[in-house]
Amino acid sequence: MRSLLTVLTIGLTVTAIPAHAAKVVGANLASIGVVPGKSGGTYTLPLGDSPQTFNYYGAIDNNTYTVLNNVLESLVEYNLATYKLEPGLAESWTTSKDGKVWTFKLRQGVKWHDGQSFDADDVVFTYNDIILNPGVRANQIPNLTFGGRPVKVEKVDQYTVRMTLNQAAGAFTQPLRTFILPQHVFAKLDPVKNPEKFMQAWGTDQATSVIGTGPFKFAGYAAGQKVTLVKNPTYWKTDPKGTKLPYLDRLEYLIIRDPQAQVAQFLAGNVDAVNITGAQFPELKQREVAGAPFKVLRSKALFGSPPHLAFNFDAKDPALAKVFSDLRFRQAMQSAVNRRRIIDDVYNTIAVLPGHGVSPISEWYVNTTRALGTFDLKAAAAKLETLGLKDTDRDGIRNLPGGKNLEFDLTYGTDSTIYPPIATILQNDLKSIGVKVNLKGLLVANMLATGQAGNYEAMLYAFGDQPDPQLRREIWQPGQALYYWHMGTRGEGGTLNTAALQPWEKRVWDIFDQGATVVDPVRRKALYGEWQALFSKNLPVIMVAKADNLAAVRNTVGNFVYNLGPIPTYNTNTFIYLK
Repeated sequence: MRSLLTVLTIGLTVTAIPAHAAKVVGANLASIGVVPGKSGGTYTLPLGDSPQTFNYYGAIDNNTYTVLNNVLESLVEYNLATYKLEPGLAESWTTSKDGKVWTFKLRQGVKWHDGQSFDADDVVFTYNDIILNPGVRANQIPNLTFGGRPVKVEKVDQYTVRMTLNQAAGAFTQPLRTFILPQHVFAKLDPVKNPEKFMQAWGTDQATSVIGTGPFKFAGYAAGQKVTLVKNPTYWKTDPKGTKLPYLDRLEYLIIRDPQAQVAQFLAGNVDAVNITGAQFPELKQREVAGAPFKVLRSKALFGSPPHLAFNFDAKDPALAKVFSDLRFRQAMQSAVNRRRIIDDVYNTIAVLPGHGVSPISEWYVNTTRALGTFDLKAAAAKLETLGLKDTDRDGIRNLPGGKNLEFDLTYGTDSTIYPPIATILQNDLKSIGVKVNLKGLLVANMLATGQAGNYEAMLYAFGDQPDPQLRREIWQPGQALYYWHMGTRGEGGTLNTAALQPWEKRVWDIFDQGATVVDPVRRKALYGEWQALFSKNLPVIMVAKADNLAAVRNTVGNFVYNLGPIPTYNTNTFIYLK
């Protein structure tokens, strides 16, 4: 296929695509192994837990997202070879000379799964009533606010939408990867007036009511067991030979919570592909070499989720809150993380030192690995001494001011192969320098809500990286919903509580605010480089490791795309075929 054409005219930048737009979008798919396939068959994958909902904006839940990636679509999507954004439901767009006005031409002939036509009403409704609705839990307001105001979204005609920014933004198209919902289904619920009612729609008891424009549609959901999707016969994409996509007749997700059980089901032939860990890698690779009917794939992670250690600046125990908020304590904890042992023992060497909010293979990455320091328990103990945290009663545990033991709960995900061993290593190492850690296990699905509610003292958790740092604004900018280690920075109604900000947090807030509106890539690079330096120096959280992505896939599966690991909001199952 030809690559995208970029045409410059006076006052306008026009992004256009070839006339054969209905074919697979992506100029270099052959470079990552995507070839024309054959139609038919059922492809089965594991799902780590039951989806909380089938409403994409009703919850923050990776299991929900995994399923809906196959059902819903966005205005723009990634080119799988380059990770640059290109047309999806929007087939082209123009930009005003000042970068503030974007006009999107929508793809005509696209149908919702119930046969209704997709058009501008769906886009305008989704953005204005759902995505930019502060009452909707998974809204995208932070990523779509420029110069202090959310983007203005208007209908020009049936297949044209105009978006107006208060200030130009270098990463504006990145958050447009968010999914479009059908206006004719949700308008009657009036999400603006009734956000709670909207978020209850498309619950897990309403699976067959869910519709999208994507390659698959819902056929059923057996609670706690299986999600079944079937081919959308009217899907708009075809392959380069004109064959309608997707190739598969059915896509099934088996709900298997235990990662070891997922691998066991894969080896038994009950699932066709599975993400694996470094601990599982050697045995599976040996089986592959010995002739097993599958391949084990490894790739550097652009999107993967590096675990971090967070301390609650607003802990309910005032003495702990004061200690956790002190940089010297976090510096001590930084020295007490034995990353080399964790990489060797937990990840089986298949991991690297992490970035600070940015993947080491990202174009935005600034090397701050020196700030991670070396594992040095003596240095950690000395830093604790500077805080006056000494073992005053000689019971082997340091004491807080007032006499209580320096003791805290570490919350971690029990249904993970990674968190439990990391938590145990941390517990044992900290014990040797007089810090008592009580391990408190939760299901991974419950950890974010626990963090946001402040019902923890320390937490071992992870957030995924993204190609552009601005897409992680909701995590790393103080005052945002996912900045859970210092929720005191979040004021009433989601406003910023400036009184709670530490000086470096104020600068981080400014960086993300500026980064949202700066267009010049050199200036953006400098801003995000400064943020990574502030992160590595002030340690809002302590980064642990960045795993490579590993997967095993049966030899009967064609077009399994895994060059940079799992791809959020991009449905690679569109191209999968069974040989």
